[in-house]
Amino acid sequence: MPKFVHHIFVCTNQRPPENPCGCCDPEGLGNLQLQFKKELAARGLKANIRANRAGCLDQCEHGPTVVVYPEGVWYGGVRRDDVIEIIESHIVQGKPVERLLLADECINNLHCEHKAPKISE
Repeated sequence: MPKFVHHIFVCTNQRPPENPCGCCDPEGLGNLQLQFKKELAARGLKANIRANRAGCLDQCEHGPTVVVYPEGVWYGGVRRDDVIEIIESHIVQGKPVERLLLADECINNLHCEHKAPKISE
């Protein structure tokens, strides 16, 4: 079996609705990841492209979050309606979907302007 060309990691982390950080998969059904799998299969790409569920990708304030490797392209605010565009543009044509890209200065940055303030205990 050949190596996968791309891995698509889809955050399926859950948090209570009152958590200020947000939640990538509030229903806990993994529907976004399943939509990626469905669309990849429909295009005959599932042998070379893998869409995996991921635990917390630590970008909750940008969720639902998706990251595509090996490029390390991060997407935020991804909806089921965006899946076809990501597959067609990024996976097939090699052009990341600009409107969904997370800013480099926000990824893994404690001072990102989108971070929710810490809850005091």
